[in-house]
Amino acid sequence: QVQLMESGGALVQPGGSLRLSCEVSGNSYHDYAVAWFRQAPGREREGVVCMGSTDGPTYYADFVLGRFTLSMDNSKNMVYLQMNNLTPEDTAVYYCVLDGFSRNGYDWDDADQYDHWGQGTQVTVSS
Repeated sequence: QVQLMESGGALVQPGGSLRLSCEVSGNSYHDYAVAWFRQAPGREREGVVCMGSTDGPTYYADFVLGRFTLSMDNSKNMVYLQMNNLTPEDTAVYYCVLDGFSRNGYDWDDADQYDHWGQGTQVTVSS
């Protein structure tokens, strides 16, 4: 059974940086997609970034392009989200998600396509 555990959420000032971590356990899929979503109060969940397959491209939402970076350390079963130049609009609960099917540029940001979700970690950007 896949389990995802996020950490690293915090209160940070505008313009600051933060790195979120996600520990992945129980993943036995041969190929899979891993992504970060977020949800702000009163808003729907939105896709932030997705690695569409184990050797595939990475997709970024326009609003984080150039500021956020997804990376993985397969030896440690860890997924990271490096976030730079944060703004108050980035305030949200951030979720690490994984699915046993690869994702492409058309469906990677559809939250309903992902079967496995972490519990989320709160990121607050405020002065």
